[in-house]
Amino acid sequence: MLLVDGASSIAGDLPRKATTVLDVPVEAGDALGTDVHRLSALKQVRELIASEMRAETIVIGGDCSVTVAALDAIDHDDIAVVWCDAHPDLHTPETSPSGAFSGMALSAILGEGEPQLALSPGIDRGRVVLVGARVIDDDEAEPLSRLTQLNVEDLDDVDALANAVAATGASRVWVHIDVDVLDPAEIAGVSTAAPFGITASALSAALRALRSRVPLAGATIAGFAPRTPVDAVDDLGAILRLVAAIA
Repeated sequence: MLLVDGASSIAGDLPRKATTVLDVPVEAGDALGTDVHRLSALKQVRELIASEMRAETIVIGGDCSVTVAALDAIDHDDIAVVWCDAHPDLHTPETSPSGAFSGMALSAILGEGEPQLALSPGIDRGRVVLVGARVIDDDEAEPLSRLTQLNVEDLDDVDALANAVAATGASRVWVHIDVDVLDPAEIAGVSTAAPFGITASALSAALRALRSRVPLAGATIAGFAPRTPVDAVDDLGAILRLVAAIA
């Protein structure tokens, strides 16, 4: 429900005519015999997102699983994925300590994990750039080592992200932002804050430089879960800065 509140608070500052609101299921859902919690609800969300996907759509709200649904709904053969997240989300049902699909989202984009949710074909790992990951579980270390990574300090060079995406050879890019990639001093409304994150200004500058060189296929801003209306208001400046950088 905090994610619903977060999406609603952002929607209030978006142009109404350009915004489509999807009412996602909030019931518990069912694992359907798998090791992925709420699989039935995740499949409903995937259908909702697929019904509204257009070129250069920006998906706002929810957790990291919405990016998997969005990419599944478009032609992603020529796409690079920029994954901005404090967590790499490289678990599979076999390694996940929680069963939450949000922690498996990037694995699913690579075509791995639960077949009902993983992309088929998956995005080639050579076209994935991970930005700002700093909370890494042991089971994620090996798959993470096979991806291109940029840490917080790398974004001191405003062109570092654009250079990394250009090196993939992809003709378009999808940008995923879990707002916990930002430093806790910049945003409070996240489920699990991770210190030593990126500033909104540094990430926005890197995204603008990226867009000037590689066409945007679409984007996701996920993970905003303010605990109070006051928190939502305090955080919106940073989030709207990111929206402006990709919109």
